[in-house]
Amino acid sequence: MSARDEPPHFRQRERGGGRTNSRSPRRDRRDDRERERDRDRRYAQVKREPDAGYGAREREREREDDRQRYDEDAGEPKSPPKPDFSSSGLLAKESNQVKGVALKYHEPPEARKPTQNWRLYVFKGDEQVDLIHVYSQSCFLVGRDAVVADIHVQHPSCSKQHAVLQFRAVSKRSQYGDVKSDVKPYILDLDSTNGTYVNGQEVPKSRYYELRVNDVLKFGTSAREYVLLHEDAGK
Repeated sequence: MSARDEPPHFRQRERGGGRTNSRSPRRDRRDDRERERDRDRRYAQVKREPDAGYGAREREREREDDRQRYDEDAGEPKSPPKPDFSSSGLLAKESNQVKGVALKYHEPPEARKPTQNWRLYVFKGDEQVDLIHVYSQSCFLVGRDAVVADIHVQHPSCSKQHAVLQFRAVSKRSQYGDVKSDVKPYILDLDSTNGTYVNGQEVPKSRYYELRVNDVLKFGTSAREYVLLHEDAGK
């Protein structure tokens, strides 16, 4: 069969690969305008109802969440701190007062906490009446004033601030040139009226007096005796 004898539709598929477009350009333009109008109507509908399908309760909850987040970020204004008129640590040190009571004593630079568990065994006659641990701090004030005294004595012959048991770091050089440091106990009489006694002898006033294991302290004319020991004394 020659090309001239082929059916018309066969020749069209072979030449153009498909059916010919028989629609007019005017109809195509009309269809385009219709599609544009539909698109504009849908867009206008969306603008009028942006929350279509989204309930009023959900919108209110969302606005409430936004307000809470804003409040958390902004925070409520904090009230300014109240002024503190109490003495600072440095001022308290300079004034040397405790609860309004002026102290007669300043610790020296070499003050140290003891490295051994020192104790005062308190006797009245042959009976032990008390046991005082004196290793938790570097200084213990002895006196009748219960406000400031660490070791409270009630005998009327004792002064309000009678004496101080002070632990001090002491360095000693050996004959070979080695330096050895140790923390030792000292008693200091604070210019008391009736004196401080170690083993029956009155110690000089306002001067450190070194104490040793088994020393017996007395304050004023009180009959109580304070025997100084530590846990390793019997070893």
